[in-house]
Parts: sequence; C-alpha cells; structure tokens
Amino acid sequence: MLFDTHAHLNDDAFKNDLEKTVNRAREAGVKLINIVGFDDKSIKRALEIAELYDEMYLTVGWHPVEAIDFTEEKYNMIKDLALNHKKVIAIGEIGLDYYWDKSPKEIQKEVFRKQIKLAKEVKKPIVIHCRDAMADTLKILQEENAKEVGGIMHCFSGSVESMKIALKENFHISLAGPVTYKNAKTPKEIARLCPSDRLLLETDCPYLTPSPYRGKRNESSYVKYVAQEIADLREMSYEKLASLTYNNACNLFKIKNKER
Repeated sequence: MLFDTHAHLNDDAFKNDLEKTVNRAREAGVKLINIVGFDDKSIKRALEIAELYDEMYLTVGWHPVEAIDFTEEKYNMIKDLALNHKKVIAIGEIGLDYYWDKSPKEIQKEVFRKQIKLAKEVKKPIVIHCRDAMADTLKILQEENAKEVGGIMHCFSGSVESMKIALKENFHISLAGPVTYKNAKTPKEIARLCPSDRLLLETDCPYLTPSPYRGKRNESSYVKYVAQEIADLREMSYEKLASLTYNNACNLFKIKNKER
C-alpha cells in the first residue's frame, strides 16, 4: 500500500488519459493520492478530480511563483475550502521560489506568512515548496511557529543540516524521483538518515520522473520506484517501507485509513 503524497494529476499532461493513469496507479499498489492545487486553474481541476475518485485527497494553497497574483479573494477561497471541503487535508503548496522571478521575494514572503497563519487558523498541515530559498524558508517557518501544525517539506532537496532543522519544526521529509538518480548523493543520504516516522513518498507528477523512466512523463504509479530505492538505501523490505510511509501520511493528514 502506497500513498503518493504530492501529485499534479490536475495538470494538462493528464487530460487525455486520466482514467488509465489512475488505474495504473491502483495496479501498482497506490491506495491514496494527494492532488495539489496551487492557483485558480489547478484548484478547480483538483476539486473536479477529487469528486470522481474516492482515493483522491486535496491540498490547496497559492504557489510562491504566483504570489504577485494573490488577493484577499484568493485567500478567502482557500480558507473556505480548507474549512468546508471534506477532502482538503492540507494548505499548500506554499513557500518560496527564488529560481523564477515572476514574484518579488518580499511579496513571496508576505504571501507565505499569510498562508502559514491561515493553516494554523484552520488547523491543517502545510505543504512547503522551496526552491533556491532554504534558509529563508526555514527562518519563516520558525518565526511563524509553523510547528504548531507541521507539515511536509515537499520534494526535499536540502542538506542534512536543513533536514534536521525542518524536523525540529515538526515537518516531514518527502522524497521523489531524484532519489533514484545515479548521482543524487544528498537525496540518497537524506533517504538513509531521515527518521522512519517522518519519511514520506511522492511523485510530483508529471515532473521529476524516477529512473528507469527519467525524461518521460511522471505518474503516480511510478512512486513504487521511489519506494524501492529508499527501501534499498535503508536496507529494509519494500513492504515495510511502503507500510511505514503510508501510515506516516495518514497520521499527518488525519486520514482514518491506516494499514492494519
């Protein structure tokens, strides 16, 4: 039993074969999937998909790259969904992205802080997007006391020291396709060292496709390759790794669907 804790099945990459993609995920042992909506279009489509499939849950928030477009209306939409939609399990993906320059850093920080406060108000964990901004991201999590709700460092790409800080702030470490890449030294080290009760799996599909399909469209069924790589790195069985990461996600998201 696997839980893909971060998927973009709401992306246009899946508009022509969503049903087949979901069926392949089921056949691969993926029992639950968290779809992430991070702007108007992706949130709308995520809501539509969640209504179609029992195994789909939702995370809603406003992406840092789009922070310049964040308004009071967007804030209220996210808050309303978090409070009233039974399948919304987290706020995200939110954070900082210094790679793209669409939204100024100060605006990103302001929107990030607002959404952390919102997560605390609605009592939902946070899903963090961080690109080229680890120090500032961790600093804001500390200053805003985000540990009150905790959450996920999505597709974690930081150092071991950064991981230790994130763990102290009550965040889980989620690993995706890059951990399977031959020269991915740091992700493999993180996979070995992360405490077993804080480890999660994801695909971030259609992005970050794991080996052996790197270069092609990613999909939720491929989370099994992430699981196998981490199991090998930790010298444990695939079944045990799948079980512990599945239960970790259910505990974090307060889903009463844990493996027995």
